[in-house]
Amino acid sequence: MRLRSFLARDERPISDVPKWVIAALALGLAAQLVVAALRPAPRASAEDLPVPPSSALIRLAALGEPVTAAKLLMLYLQSFDYRAGTRVPYRDLDYARVVTWLDRIVDLDPTAQYPLMTASRIYAEVPDPEKQRQMLDFVYRRYLEDPNRRWPWLAHAAYLAKHRLRDLPLARRYAVALEKNTTTPEAPLWVRQMEFFVLEDMNELEAAKILLGGLIASGQIKDARELAMMENRLKGLEERIEAERKRGK
Repeated sequence: MRLRSFLARDERPISDVPKWVIAALALGLAAQLVVAALRPAPRASAEDLPVPPSSALIRLAALGEPVTAAKLLMLYLQSFDYRAGTRVPYRDLDYARVVTWLDRIVDLDPTAQYPLMTASRIYAEVPDPEKQRQMLDFVYRRYLEDPNRRWPWLAHAAYLAKHRLRDLPLARRYAVALEKNTTTPEAPLWVRQMEFFVLEDMNELEAAKILLGGLIASGQIKDARELAMMENRLKGLEERIEAERKRGK
């Protein structure tokens, strides 16, 4: 109560404030609003993305917390395009530097999935084939280090190579890597079937037939409906091969 009385004692009604003071304050506020409106918006450029520190330096600064450091680096990289109050489109970024940042992050936290997900699902989606290839190459390279945990991102990279880049040899390269290196039972069967679909698109029908026939014979397909579907697909493939042979005679 005493404190409230003390504060109330020093309060003055606004009617006691001289009108010229109120006018000066209003004028000053209006001037600030005008200056803020006329001031050019701050601009960030893609070239502002710096080269990240070395992994050794980051580990030293992290004081035994490399995973925390990796998360902070990822936050910095993801927030870069919103720096300085403007948005730098992903396609304008220096992708060589972006890859370097992603490599640092994965080196610090090899269990992190987010860097590879970001590479394949965000950075690789830009309408720039050269930059798409940079990201897909990063995903492929890092997939080979831990295929049983990183297969989803290479599978998406194979999809992009096939449908966005229209580069079937590159899509096949990724599909072969998935088939050879992904051994976890958590990976769905279609991951090991991707090469077949790519070969079919490449019109490599004989190779696709051998691959699909081997997959069926291996006994890996346990689901009866899926097995029937694959057998029908193999039959259709054989019919296509026979039809082409007849046309070639």
